[in-house]
Amino acid sequence: MSSSDLIIALTKGRILDETLPLFAAAGIEPVEDIAKSRKLLFESNVPGVKLMVMRGSDVPTYVEFGSADMGVAGRDLILEYGTEAFYEPLDLGIAKCRLMTARPVGAPPPTERLRVATKFVNSAKRYFAEQGQQIELIKLNGALELAPSMGLADAIVDIVDTGNTLKANGLEAQEVIAQISSRIIVNKAAMKMKYERINDILARLRLAVEAKVS
Repeated sequence: MSSSDLIIALTKGRILDETLPLFAAAGIEPVEDIAKSRKLLFESNVPGVKLMVMRGSDVPTYVEFGSADMGVAGRDLILEYGTEAFYEPLDLGIAKCRLMTARPVGAPPPTERLRVATKFVNSAKRYFAEQGQQIELIKLNGALELAPSMGLADAIVDIVDTGNTLKANGLEAQEVIAQISSRIIVNKAAMKMKYERINDILARLRLAVEAKVS
């Protein structure tokens, strides 16, 4: 791999399923089927442009430290990581959902310190501080919906799509913390050193997003 290569980090899973068609519409495609390969780094049909596939939580780190020049990450992870670490020039408008608070159905308003379970610790801390609500944060990486019924937490902060999982566990969505979609993020040094190539890709993707919306 050459230092002149342009590396784009992609988030695997649902976001990747929506990213690849958008990139294809922008004329950027892997030369082999990502779904059928165990590789993490792929050549693309655009000379000098390579695609990396990884966990979404790792994309901001790779981009901030320059191991990837660009990346596709959910706004939830960007907010959690910190938006000062890189540029965020384009909303791809895919993988839309909401970052929300949720509590047991019919739960009375909190009268004291609220115990909140979440993996979005920084986002939750900022939100409740803005509301003037004292909280005790409990970091969980999964099974958030069980926390209130098992007495671990009074509320959770999590990604909500349809809300069906919340309902199935006796919870109801309450306050929207942020509207979430997948965004392009760009390493700050790469934006200066590889400006023309990055700007070309951003222009292609911007047209693809506009075509998808219209």
